[in-house]
Amino acid sequence: MVCRAWLQVALAMVVSLVMLPECGAVEQIDSARPVAPAAKELRVGALRVDRVLFLGNSITLHGPAPKIGWTGNWGMAASALEKDYVHVLTAQIAKATGGMPEVKAKNIADFERNLDAFNVTEGLKDELEFQADLIIVAIGENSAALATDEAKLRFKTSFDKLLAELKRHGNPTLIVRSQFWADAAKDEKMKQACLDAGGTFVDISKLGADEANFARSERKFEHAGVAGHPGDKGMQALSDELWKAIQKRATPESVNQD
Repeated sequence: MVCRAWLQVALAMVVSLVMLPECGAVEQIDSARPVAPAAKELRVGALRVDRVLFLGNSITLHGPAPKIGWTGNWGMAASALEKDYVHVLTAQIAKATGGMPEVKAKNIADFERNLDAFNVTEGLKDELEFQADLIIVAIGENSAALATDEAKLRFKTSFDKLLAELKRHGNPTLIVRSQFWADAAKDEKMKQACLDAGGTFVDISKLGADEANFARSERKFEHAGVAGHPGDKGMQALSDELWKAIQKRATPESVNQD
């Protein structure tokens, strides 16, 4: 058990090396296939979903990085654009509502790595102006381990500020997921910040504990870090967990659950 835990930590450290700021990555989802805005208001139950914003890291969006064998411009390491969790979840929303929402996806690994220095207002100017109805926050993996009480406070404070700024623009529904490579300390602080902000927290720790959800279980990769990302099965599983949370939140009598 100790050995396995050590290996998981080591893998997370390796994977973090490949979560780089995007070079030429598009923020508007699937710009190669533009979709006209929906003619009607889109809702899942009581939840409005006309505009959906995804804020994440390389699991959400990563531009081509040939040096590590990654040539896609979508969530690493899905086999195709439509297989990453952003596109799978968007398709689930579209099927349920009968219309395609406007969607933006942005890699905010810079926020994860520079908690104190990252200027949310400037760094997310376009995303804040988008005024999303629903925001999926999927980050944490690139932040340093919270080894001290000071580090824990710093992480929680920065996450609080991020969610507070997001809420000030369009009064969105917030959904925050735990990390694919589980880290109890960071996940707990994200959960606290999410609930404090009135959001819904989704625990996906079981996904990273299942080897079948890793891309390396589906095909061979040149780089171990890329291989350690969720594959198509993992992306589908992540989308399914988020979709369940959206459906639960969409019911009028819904309350936040762990």
